[in-house]
Amino acid sequence: MAANTEKKWFGTSSRRFNGLVNNPVLEDYSLRYAPKSFRKWSEYAVAMAALGGIAYMADQAIGGSLAVQFGFTNAFWGILAAAFVIFLTGIPIAYYSAKYNVDVDLLTRGAGFGYLGSTFTSVVYASFTFIFFALEGSIMSQAMNLYWGIPLPWAYAIASLIIIPLVAFGMTLLSVLQKWTQPVWITLLIAPFLAVLIKDPSAFTTWTEFAGKSPSGAAFNPLYFGTAAGIALSLIAQIGEQADYLRFMPNKTKGRAWIWWVAVLAAGPGWVLLGLSKQLMGSFFASLAVSHGTTLDKANEPIQMYIAGFHYIFPGLATAITVATFFVLLSQIKINVTNAYSGSLSWSNFFSRVIHIHPGRVVYIFLNVGISLALMEANMFSVLGHILGFYSNIAVAWIGAVVADLVINKPLLKLSPSYVEFKRAHLYNFNPVGFGAMIIASAISIAAFFGIFGEYAQAFSAFIALAIAFIASPIIAIITKGKYYIARDAHYHAGTHHDVLTCTSCGHEYEKEDMACCPYHDGPICSLCCSLEIQCMDQCKEVGVIKGVPVKCG
Repeated sequence: MAANTEKKWFGTSSRRFNGLVNNPVLEDYSLRYAPKSFRKWSEYAVAMAALGGIAYMADQAIGGSLAVQFGFTNAFWGILAAAFVIFLTGIPIAYYSAKYNVDVDLLTRGAGFGYLGSTFTSVVYASFTFIFFALEGSIMSQAMNLYWGIPLPWAYAIASLIIIPLVAFGMTLLSVLQKWTQPVWITLLIAPFLAVLIKDPSAFTTWTEFAGKSPSGAAFNPLYFGTAAGIALSLIAQIGEQADYLRFMPNKTKGRAWIWWVAVLAAGPGWVLLGLSKQLMGSFFASLAVSHGTTLDKANEPIQMYIAGFHYIFPGLATAITVATFFVLLSQIKINVTNAYSGSLSWSNFFSRVIHIHPGRVVYIFLNVGISLALMEANMFSVLGHILGFYSNIAVAWIGAVVADLVINKPLLKLSPSYVEFKRAHLYNFNPVGFGAMIIASAISIAAFFGIFGEYAQAFSAFIALAIAFIASPIIAIITKGKYYIARDAHYHAGTHHDVLTCTSCGHEYEKEDMACCPYHDGPICSLCCSLEIQCMDQCKEVGVIKGVPVKCG
């Protein structure tokens, strides 16, 4: 069946979606506001689902790689600096996503990028999900190769394919998976670290004196510190995956306001506290693995780290390898269902705007997993630092521009609407405030990353991206006087006292927050049908903006 079919009668349409789109369990409102009727989970359930995805081993791999490449001191302070930035930038994004029940793509649209301007950030975010899916899949494959002897090319394929059926059912299955596996995962995460500290306290000194391959040894070097922090900052886009869960947060109520806030902060920016701990664990276990005979080239592989760690609990090497393999596989499944899920949301948003077709979120799971598999087969793990260092410049510029809009342009300058507007019918295609700030910041920081402005600018290119985006966004907002945020005012159907309205295009009912008035269809239209409409030529904006006539329905 076609993704969506359309029949035309005198300027109106009847749109039909296939079963993948019409099934809310499979579709998870991937291109829409998450309606109150679907948000049936408690604050605790949403927070646990969001934090369950932080089981990934990429933190350990990154921490181990930084320690091997730059030595303990530079890795330690670089990880802390990146975590500080990620925590602060995550607070406003988590708050607005949970309050307005939108994912990071819909949030970006209304935070200074415009309807089509955010298509670029959809690709940036999708890149984050498939880069880290490939990284996590590589880690899982290393464990399968070591334990079962499965050749890496085949292990890559297995690690990819087993994720697809798990992620197809969206939040409904993911919330259960993350909830029930979390206690086991936390136990296995902490146990080897405690065992090492109890049985071999000198391992801590070995860690703090670890030099790896760093020319400066274990001593501090500002250039290596900046480069290490820049690589760690590539994880700044993780807040997008947290927002994909936070959009299902129940409404904040008086009696449970503090519970809501705790859940939002824990599942939003709070992820980085766990991420920070795991990166430091990775650097610790890398030094431990090297002290046990692992080569520096393999010390950043989590399976090697945890074999060394679990050996302190289980004297038998075979048992230690078995438990380490189980832990790695469990961790990677927990995170890669999130990577695949978030990637499917991002690709859905991208293609619905570019080609005006939406075959369903599930279809894009295969696209995201396919790209990730190709990266794994190309052995991206061997060039991990270079990929993440480059990517962080673009990701940091994007997040910096969004955060500037949320904390400066909205509450202080009042040039950006106080709410989050995400519907095509109400947005300009491009808003130079966020989109322009990101492009400027990305261009300058990438040039710095490739050494055009000297070695210090190269080392701190990600911080340059953050500073420029954060400063440029309010400056552009002042220059444009906030003109390009809202293309026309929202006018709902005459029956706005009803919580649910019927879309005149597809005939389905949606909550009014997801609806807009459409002069082309002469009635209310849901945000997805509005996105997919190719015949209207944005006439609602022409009527509402150029002629100054409010668009009304009915």
